Formats: sequence, C-alpha cells, structure tokens
Amino acid sequence: MSVHVAADDTLPPIMICTRRELGKLIVTTLPLASLLPRATLARQTGTKPDSKWAGVQVGMNVPYNFGPRTMPVDEVIAKTAQLNVSAVELRSQPIELFMGVPMTVLEPGRDRDAQKKATEDLRAWRLKANPADASAARKKFDEAGIKIDVVKFDNIYNFTDPELDYAFALAKAAGARAISCELEVDGSKRVGQFADKHNFIVAYHGHTKTPAPMFAEAFSYATHNWANIDIGHWVAGGFGNPADYIRQHHDRITHIHVKDRKAPANGVDGANVPFGQGDTPIKECLRLIRDNKWPIAAVIEFEYPVPQGSDRMAEMAKCVQFCKDALLS
Repeated sequence: MSVHVAADDTLPPIMICTRRELGKLIVTTLPLASLLPRATLARQTGTKPDSKWAGVQVGMNVPYNFGPRTMPVDEVIAKTAQLNVSAVELRSQPIELFMGVPMTVLEPGRDRDAQKKATEDLRAWRLKANPADASAARKKFDEAGIKIDVVKFDNIYNFTDPELDYAFALAKAAGARAISCELEVDGSKRVGQFADKHNFIVAYHGHTKTPAPMFAEAFSYATHNWANIDIGHWVAGGFGNPADYIRQHHDRITHIHVKDRKAPANGVDGANVPFGQGDTPIKECLRLIRDNKWPIAAVIEFEYPVPQGSDRMAEMAKCVQFCKDALLS
C-alpha cells in the first residue's frame, strides 16, 4: 500500500512512499511526527509503544511524572508514547476531565473554603456521572497502544460509600486491574471491604514512613488489599533491601514504583538521584520479577532533580532505557 504525503516546508512537493518508508520518515522527521496524534501514527505505520521487556511491563506514573495532575488525556497519551511506554498508572483526574468534570472542581486553588466547596462539587458530580463513560478514555489509550494498568485516586479515605462504588466502577471501565492510593492503615479496613465487595484489587502505596508491618495490617483486613511497593522510598526509609520484601510478598504486590534514592544518613531520608547513582537495587528488583515471571509491573516514578542542561522528558527517557537494559541483560 502506498501513502501520499502532503507537501510542507520540509518535504518535496509530492512524495509517494510505502507504509514502511513512511514509518521511517516519521521517526526521522520530528516536526511531522509532532503534528500527528499518536493514534494516527499507529494506524499509518503499524507501530505502537512497547515497554514490556523479558516479560516485565515497565510503565509510567502519569500525569504525575509529566506535571499537573489535571493534564488532558491527549497530552498524557502523547508524552507517554514519546517515551515508548505502553502501560500507565493513571490518576483519576484526566479520566474525569475527559468525562466532563469542570476543571475548577479539580483545581480550586489554595483557599480553604474554595477547596471545601470543590470537594463537595466533585462528590455531587461523581454521583451524577456514569462511571462507564471512562471506557471512552480507555479507547483513546488502547488506540495509542497504551494500557491503563492502574487507576490512582487521591483522598480516597474521604469518599462516601457511593463514591467508593463509583471509583471501583470507573477503574473497571478504564480497563485497569487495580486501584492505587496512599496507605492509611485505619482507612484501608473500610476501603478493603469495598475492594472485596467489587472483587477488585486496591494497591496501597507507601513512603519512607511506611514499614512492612503497616502493609501486613492492611493485608489482614481484606483479600483484595495489596501493595504498591516504592523501592526507592523503601531504601530511603531504611527498611532494608526491597527485593527481600518483594520475594516474600510477591503474591500481594501489583506493581512497584521504580526510583533511585540514597540510604538514610544522620536521621535524614535518602535523597532522590538519577537512576544508577543511588543505593536502590533497581536492577536486582527488576531481574527478580523477570526471573520468577511474577505479574508485577515496574512503574517509573520520576522525582529526582532535573540536571542542568537537561529536561524532564530526556531524563525519563534515560530511566526507561535503564530499566530496559537491566531486563535485557
């Protein structure tokens, strides 16, 4: 099949090329590629992102890694595809924006009264919305070759019962296999009841003040209470080698957050650093998952300071390559 490419300032007036030749042209001609949506590129060239190496799915925490949590779906997709990443842990805000929630409800500013009203307005909107509409956002990601693997909700412990039902229904419609949220042990008992009710996993995320016993208590409350272990926070908090925890509890871990941090010193949590410069055993953890064929995704969470002369996208590309090299060696 031949494809006609319209003239522009960078191409000859008329050009006829095969599908394969067009794919090469798009890769090497960045101005043209930047004008075409990822789904269009995928249809024209047959190429889609692929960040599953040696059986391990490497993903991105989005739009957190890119900037504002209220980033539109199309921009999230474009940036993720640019990094050749084929799975995401996606916050609920882009999905709900795509479904029609007003931006003012999600970004009320710092005024406490405005924040309180926004919370009430968001709750009212959710209870009128149809969570099945999240399937339209899912379709956009699917067309671009990107899997919504996990949906993350903020402030989930403040949700009313109907809001929790809505959250689980939305995550299912988005095609996710789990919800993720921060771990508050007391709140995990109630959320876990809804997880079991919906037969759907909740993966709790821990920080440097979330040791193993807190996860154990959450596990005890519900069959579908699982963990999202952040291996960088684990090291920075002084909890030992996260590979040991993964080995012991792999059957209750949906995904790990991949970052590099230093070990703590003088009572201070270890700093975030570029991959390969800290004390986090990233390669060991990735290869442990690979060698045991565990269905644990490795989600990059970008938090180290961008070095002078670089930018976030360039640094995230390095993170992706680091994980790929670790898994393929």
